[in-house]
Amino acid sequence: MEQHRTRPPHDGTRRGTPPLPPQAARSGGARPAPHPAQKRPAARPAGVRQPGAPLAEGVRRLPNPRLTGLGGGLFCGAVMFVLGCLDDLLLGGSLTVYGVLFLPVCVLTAAWVRKGDLVTAPVVVPIAFAVGLLPVADSSGGVLGRLMGLVTALATQAGWLYGGTLIAGLIVTVRRIALMRRQTVRRRSEAPR
Repeated sequence: MEQHRTRPPHDGTRRGTPPLPPQAARSGGARPAPHPAQKRPAARPAGVRQPGAPLAEGVRRLPNPRLTGLGGGLFCGAVMFVLGCLDDLLLGGSLTVYGVLFLPVCVLTAAWVRKGDLVTAPVVVPIAFAVGLLPVADSSGGVLGRLMGLVTALATQAGWLYGGTLIAGLIVTVRRIALMRRQTVRRRSEAPR
């Protein structure tokens, strides 16, 4: 018994699209030339920069992770512990170098924490400072000696601790204000007039 075709034979065109021009049909279905508005701009020679803000371009290339509150605390604590170990290994436990290294970690933690967890950055930074001091602090005399060394290091390096916490707090405050302004602008633009 003979079966009838229910579909028309396929001639290479789709419904609703215009057929290809004769040149494209002969070349095996190459793409038609783009519309003049769709053409890409000419490539710049190597070494020629586009005029604009190079600082903004450089900032866009930086990593921009978004850490939760717990992730920010773990990041900051782990980095400070590693920096403390490296400081102890390479420089013999220089507390000044440790304090200087603490400041960029505070900036990164405050910049990378996500919007919903902004409040946690100034809280986890001092905890991470204390965690990182464990390998750097004077450790003579067992557990009590290490504890006394940690307390002494926290007391003598309080300026770095407060400075880093202040930097993290300022960055978080600026981010929070910018977030609130964007929300206000969005609400005003969405409000019926």
